[in-house]
Amino acid sequence: MAWFKKARTPIAPTKQKTSRVPEGLWVKCPGCSQIIYNKDLATNLNVCPKCAHHFRLNATERLRMLFDAEWTEHDRGLVSTDPFEFTDTKPYKARLKASMSSTGLKDAVIVGSGTIEGIATLVASMEYEFVGGSMGVVVGEKIARAIERAIELGCPVVIVCCSGGARMMEGALSLMQMAKICGALARLDRARLPYIAVLTDPTTGGVTASFAMIGDLNIAEPKALIGFAGPRVIEQTIRQKLPEGFQRSEFLLEKGMLDMVVDRREMKAVIANALRFMGATAAVVAPAIAADAEMRATTEPARQA
Repeated sequence: MAWFKKARTPIAPTKQKTSRVPEGLWVKCPGCSQIIYNKDLATNLNVCPKCAHHFRLNATERLRMLFDAEWTEHDRGLVSTDPFEFTDTKPYKARLKASMSSTGLKDAVIVGSGTIEGIATLVASMEYEFVGGSMGVVVGEKIARAIERAIELGCPVVIVCCSGGARMMEGALSLMQMAKICGALARLDRARLPYIAVLTDPTTGGVTASFAMIGDLNIAEPKALIGFAGPRVIEQTIRQKLPEGFQRSEFLLEKGMLDMVVDRREMKAVIANALRFMGATAAVVAPAIAADAEMRATTEPARQA
């Protein structure tokens, strides 16, 4: 028996000291590791002031960046269905519901009409956070309707592309949207109205293989990932080592696949100048026609192809 016995008391866990600085006020730039104040980053259009790294923007921020002031959203009520009752790791309907709750959108594109430096323009902006910005029936329908509305109003079209490609959950129906949008753009071309494609990070798959690369002017943001298949798939197919910077906007500009690489802070002015050069003039969307188009957009069901 021990002469001395010390009672062992459990060590109480130390309380974490709460920080007085709220979380989410600062962000680290992945390009230069600079710590940036969030409000300063937002003021600079989410571009790093030190190395000009372009952070991703959501679809609503893109529209606010391009339009002069107020803009009108079209076809907000269109919603994707589950025509094939698709299920992979979880049901497609569950993915749609999760994306709707996280983004506040009904699908992966927002279509709006407004003015860019006084030029009445229809802009379609894609949202990558909604199922990877994938192009399904609703995306194709909303963009096709936007082009038809632009032909009716005599306005140019700008599409801000940010997508992982066609939406596999909708099968061949998603692939048919490539032809539908390109057909609508052909009618826009016959009407002699400008179309500008803005490619952002990332723009891949069926979007790159269709409307993203057939603009009258193809503009990309710096160092944006642009391509059809991923680099690993391409390397395995051609059995060759890809060059450095492959599928980045600067490489594609050098090879002639893009017309311009433009800093986001200059994007609005460049688009406005290009539209003027293509013959677009300052105008105001006729309220009666716009209201009629909006009413038709909310009452018509989405076409499947």
